[in-house]
Amino acid sequence: MTATVEQPMAVATGVVVRPWRAVLLRIEGQWTWYRRHWTASLLSSGLQPVLFLAAMGIGFGSQVRPGPLTGGEPYLAYVAPTILVSGLITIAVAEAGLPVLSGFKWKQDYWAVASSPVTPGQLFTAELLWITLRLVLGAALYLVVTALVGGWTSPGALLVAPIAILTGAACATPVMAFAATTKGDGHAFAAVNRFVVMPMTLFAGTFFPVDRLPEVVRPLAWISPLWHGNELARGVALGGLRLWPALGHVAVLLGLLAFGLVLGRRCFRRRLVV
Repeated sequence: MTATVEQPMAVATGVVVRPWRAVLLRIEGQWTWYRRHWTASLLSSGLQPVLFLAAMGIGFGSQVRPGPLTGGEPYLAYVAPTILVSGLITIAVAEAGLPVLSGFKWKQDYWAVASSPVTPGQLFTAELLWITLRLVLGAALYLVVTALVGGWTSPGALLVAPIAILTGAACATPVMAFAATTKGDGHAFAAVNRFVVMPMTLFAGTFFPVDRLPEVVRPLAWISPLWHGNELARGVALGGLRLWPALGHVAVLLGLLAFGLVLGRRCFRRRLVV
């Protein structure tokens, strides 16, 4: 009778990390770095919208009288909600561009994370949530400063921050996907800021109504995510926001966010999984 030899059982060499635990681990690492270097990023992630408010809302706004174009409101109150939206978009695009590319190309810490139990999709989610937290900090600072200078005229202003954060996150996701596919030195991100972010800021209803633009270029403003965010933010801050247009604006922003999530996770996986 032939004796059978038992095969040794395979022993796990690593620990399976639950999805949200993996995301939180990456965010914890980012927070550890941020606590030590927060002063270096204070201008880009917190003070930029505040400085814009001081320049346009208080400085330039002191020369603009309330009238039909501002809905009878002081110019400071008219632009306060939209400056926050445009400011958070600027921050989100900046954080989703070169810093993400650096994780692949220069710092290369994404490769180290991808070699751990953290998947590329979880890494993308963690980076997006970290950018969103940066937007939350910037929005909180802006809300307080704007309240101190009298920029809010109704309790609806409390809803401006969530709208601005949603708009910024929706714009960050496709930029993160683009960063994951960029092989060069990131010069394309300067073009994104120059030819996409800046025109949106100037012509998507941030400082004056879109109907003051020539009819031929108005559709370009209407398809921009900033215009949808501006309409929502100004509507809740000053009143007059109707239900169905509001649902349409929210649907566009959520659609862009979902599209960027799917595309970004796929691009991260393609680049990190060899």
